[in-house]
Amino acid sequence: MAAVAEMTDIRDREAAAPAEVLLEVKNVSLAFGGVKAISDISFDIRKGEVRAIIGPNGAGKTSMLNVINGFYHPQEGTITFEGKVRRRMRPYEAARSGIARTFQNVALFRGMTTLDNIMSGRTLMMRKNFFWQVLRQGPALNEEIAHRHRVEEIIDFLEIQHIRKTPVGKLPYGLQKRVELGRALAMEPRLLLLDEPMAGMNLEEKEDMSRFILDVNQQFETTIALIEHDMGVVMDISDRVVVLDYGKKIGDGPPDEVRANQDVIDAYLGVSHE
Repeated sequence: MAAVAEMTDIRDREAAAPAEVLLEVKNVSLAFGGVKAISDISFDIRKGEVRAIIGPNGAGKTSMLNVINGFYHPQEGTITFEGKVRRRMRPYEAARSGIARTFQNVALFRGMTTLDNIMSGRTLMMRKNFFWQVLRQGPALNEEIAHRHRVEEIIDFLEIQHIRKTPVGKLPYGLQKRVELGRALAMEPRLLLLDEPMAGMNLEEKEDMSRFILDVNQQFETTIALIEHDMGVVMDISDRVVVLDYGKKIGDGPPDEVRANQDVIDAYLGVSHE
């Protein structure tokens, strides 16, 4: 990951004062029947940072993202986004408010082209009524042209011009993940949630995705929260890391601090510290 390490040297991790809190998770607990997926977890995501959520399998990481974007509703605790407590928020409401999401398993329209998949990310931003959209005339046509122009910019940014007309079902896995990132970016989110964006990728694909994530953060000024198992990637690209284990928070802080946390070491190595 040398190329990514060089890029991260450019990042300024020494802000004189903490950045504004964009999202706060406070005392959140989530249970399914008698099984507690998340137990009294609190942390925040600051505006402009890359915030990693890590932990062993079954730690509650994806459940936490599902709570943040409204797919799950916690039995206890609150989610505050941009200073407003979000109660019983649904996923489409999260999307409208500026929270976009990618998934652990690719969730694209496999029969549609790259261009059309990314274009689908603009749906909630289309303002003209259904009648004009069907006719594709007048105001709706002008609106579609503007949205398509934005999608073409994202395609150029992600360097996938050569597959813009290719059905995504025919693409290799690494490119499908890039298309899914593009669809999320098309929503112009203020907070981007990435669930294992590099799962199943080879080294070269991971380096590419890491570069794009950093570029999204820096060039688009998008705040990012990501789940990732590759500790090298996490330590290279994250500003802060929160660590979960069996639904509980066991670590939270800058990468170097988390790396030296004995509870984190024990959770990953499966050993007991006395």
